[in-house]
Amino acid sequence: MTELAFKGPSAEQLRRRHLAEKRFRLFAVSSVFLGLAFLGVLFIIVAISGADAVRQAKMLLTISLDVDEFEEGKNSNSAQISKADFEGFIKKSMRSSFPDAKTRRMKRELSKLVSSGAAYELREFILNNPNQIGEEITIWVTASDDVDMLLKGKLNRDLPADLRQLSDQQLLWLDQLMEQNKLEMQFNWTLFTKGDSREPEQAGIAGAMIGSFYSVMVCLLISFPLGVLAAIYLESFAPKNAWTSFIEVNINNLAAVPSIVFGLLGLAVFLNFFELPRSAPLVGGMVLALMTLPTIIIAGRAAIQSVPPSIKEAALAVGASPIQAVFHHVLPLAMPGMLTGTIIGTARALGETAPLLMIGMVAFVVDLPTTFTDPATALPVQVFLWSDMPETAFAERTSAAILVLLAFVCTLNLTAVILRNKFETRY
Repeated sequence: MTELAFKGPSAEQLRRRHLAEKRFRLFAVSSVFLGLAFLGVLFIIVAISGADAVRQAKMLLTISLDVDEFEEGKNSNSAQISKADFEGFIKKSMRSSFPDAKTRRMKRELSKLVSSGAAYELREFILNNPNQIGEEITIWVTASDDVDMLLKGKLNRDLPADLRQLSDQQLLWLDQLMEQNKLEMQFNWTLFTKGDSREPEQAGIAGAMIGSFYSVMVCLLISFPLGVLAAIYLESFAPKNAWTSFIEVNINNLAAVPSIVFGLLGLAVFLNFFELPRSAPLVGGMVLALMTLPTIIIAGRAAIQSVPPSIKEAALAVGASPIQAVFHHVLPLAMPGMLTGTIIGTARALGETAPLLMIGMVAFVVDLPTTFTDPATALPVQVFLWSDMPETAFAERTSAAILVLLAFVCTLNLTAVILRNKFETRY
């Protein structure tokens, strides 16, 4: 019997093979760095655009709180204080600082340097400090958005007067305020503590943040237990027949359905049929739960399948019931994968806009929601609303809201990694 001699690859073939491996490795590494580069450019652009939103132009005013302007003077209660003409106080202070503003046009231009929300800031200060009635106080109030944009260098003061938002006289007044240290940039607490507003200098994302938080909580409370239980039943207890195959196919199909379809479903069922409150985080969370549920079921089934069958078989061999074998032995090992799928699905739901638009969470909401049924909006919807505003100041606030939304999503993804590493069991 003749032995066949093994003939290995030639030197040229080995050289070509090694070159092919190096090219593949180079392409793979280049793809990773290219993706990171695009992601880095995106973050940098958004960060640069939104960085100025955390600063706001403030103006220092000296205001005389005449006792006669309040019904009961120093003894006025909160309701009586709220009736005072705080806008008049602001105007008097501005005119006393610039007595050269004598004509109606000049007085109107002078008033435009201060935000229309300055009167509300003064009212809030007096409500918290009623003992200041009758005194002369100094208070920092919010300047108008045009003044804010000018101090941030986003308005060109060298343009002709008819092409500028601020007149020559207004620029002169602002220069005088800056020389007197009565005009400066301060941290914009309003952005993180207030709700939406038609005026950019008064607009905040607190209402949208609370609405997103409530919606995500409702989504998790509904989708996580239902998704985990459905995955356990379909993978461990459901009989393998045409009916379960039909259910499995449709679950996979639902995971690929456009999100706006779930919004239409929520509009038809939750709002029109059950008549639940419109624009409420409760309904938003329920719609997001419907959208997230297929993803959680699919991830849960994959996590259960990754557990070696020998673990369940060993539990059954020592006398455990099928339910005990699944819940006491299989489920703890599959839980890290289930948690990862749940949080990733929830992070995707957090950035959805279309389903929330369909159920009315696009409403203009000024007051901060306090319960799950109060009218509210969400961060992606707030970004959608502000991006359509004509004022230049809303552009930076849109970028700031995007940064906060990205921070929420990154936090959820980081939580998924931490939970997976914490509960992962080696076997």
